[in-house]
Amino acid sequence: MFRKVLVANRGEIAVRVQRTLREMEIATVAVYSEADRNALHVSLADEAFPLGGVTPEETYLNAEKIIGIAKECGAEAIHPGYGFLSENAGFANACGEAGIVFIGPTPRNMADLGDKVRSKILAERAGVPVVESSPVTDSQEDLNRYADTVGFPLLIKAAGGGGGRGIRMVNGAGELALGVEMARREAEGAFGDGRVFLERFVPGARHIEVQVLADRHGNTVHLKERECSIQRRRQKLIEETPSPALTPHLREQMGKAAVALARQAGYVNAGTVEFLFDPREGQFFFLEMNTRLQVEHPITEETLGMDLVSWQVRIAAGEELGFGQEEIDPRGHALECRVYAEDPYNDFLPTGGKVALWEPPSGPGIRLDSGVAEGDEVSQHYDALLAKLTAWGPNRDSALGRMERALSEFVVLGTVTNIPFLRDVVRNPRFREGEYDTGFLERDRRLFSPEVGQDVEGIAAAVAALELSKRSAQREYPAGEGREPEGQGEISPWRAVGSRTLP
Repeated sequence: MFRKVLVANRGEIAVRVQRTLREMEIATVAVYSEADRNALHVSLADEAFPLGGVTPEETYLNAEKIIGIAKECGAEAIHPGYGFLSENAGFANACGEAGIVFIGPTPRNMADLGDKVRSKILAERAGVPVVESSPVTDSQEDLNRYADTVGFPLLIKAAGGGGGRGIRMVNGAGELALGVEMARREAEGAFGDGRVFLERFVPGARHIEVQVLADRHGNTVHLKERECSIQRRRQKLIEETPSPALTPHLREQMGKAAVALARQAGYVNAGTVEFLFDPREGQFFFLEMNTRLQVEHPITEETLGMDLVSWQVRIAAGEELGFGQEEIDPRGHALECRVYAEDPYNDFLPTGGKVALWEPPSGPGIRLDSGVAEGDEVSQHYDALLAKLTAWGPNRDSALGRMERALSEFVVLGTVTNIPFLRDVVRNPRFREGEYDTGFLERDRRLFSPEVGQDVEGIAAAVAALELSKRSAQREYPAGEGREPEGQGEISPWRAVGSRTLP
């Protein structure tokens, strides 16, 4: 087993990985940008090294600098978390050349499965159904001919990327040329690869993914599914397991398909196979495979009692899984809400500011993964994710009740968050019935125009928390002694509950 591991990431995922490494008695190394000098992941690490600069390109995407730090401090392995360099085959290959273990799949896995076209070919070879799509081409004429044959609506997709980027929906021939141009431009900027293709749009589809684990000894298992259909701008917002849409038979078929693809690709370590599910026809189709740890992995951990980061490390160190598919027996139900520093009532615009008060929920069945501490500055340079709130219960109703309660107790002052919006989605009758798909948020526009009266609980909690904070500050700095806590006089309790306009 490794003695020292460098975590090449920041925020909540860096903290999440560090905590497992500490439990495994492995020394942790953090890297940080100037903006993250005082971040939680830096203070928790055994060693921390500056990357210099603040932009992602200067810091967490600087593969050469990160590998140099790993060699300098004697780290035997690097865990990339998710995002940044986690699916970069060149980085994984460079780690190997430097004699450092990359905790994740092989460079070949990433190259094959990170390309949507190559991954579809592998899926077809494995007998996994795929959505009908065009060849990748630079010819607008070829794309026009394909669109005329298949009909609209269609999706334009980037061939070399994922995460909802480089995707455009077009409803008619008049939109196609501009849509292709925009998708190519976004894909080139995000992935350095402007190739696109067209894919048949499946109306009313649900987004369901299956977690897999595979070791270097030929053992591959799936860890059941996660439903990820609640999305804004094709970015996941709320996930749950098990999916309320699947029958036991479909669940088994999806799991077998995910394992078949992983074996076809010679996959190693943790990965996630994503599917589109058409509930009208009862059919599912392969979308892509993410060659990394997923943001939403906690809900799988909560229902299985399993630490996926630990298994990533153990597989990278050469261990066998030591269990078979028949031993995987999930219990209960779990949901995850992604808490962002963004304004859901202003097109999910990212917000910044200092986290002046951070009062997360707790109680039975509640888990919080976060890299934020009170007093932190929310930087505009990185992803706006503040925390992942997970609620587990013995059944879906129980988990929903716990999530609603936890969101009502979650108080953040100093930056606008999406907490009130998440609470409204969880309370929505159709969501509670499990009747939703990937277009749910786009259709129910009432969620984006809440009435002030709906937020009395959140405002009351914010005001109470602010008053408690002021009293605590007064005890810490009695009159005539010390100084007034920085910024206390500028904090508005309304910022804890989003950007709702008050009369």
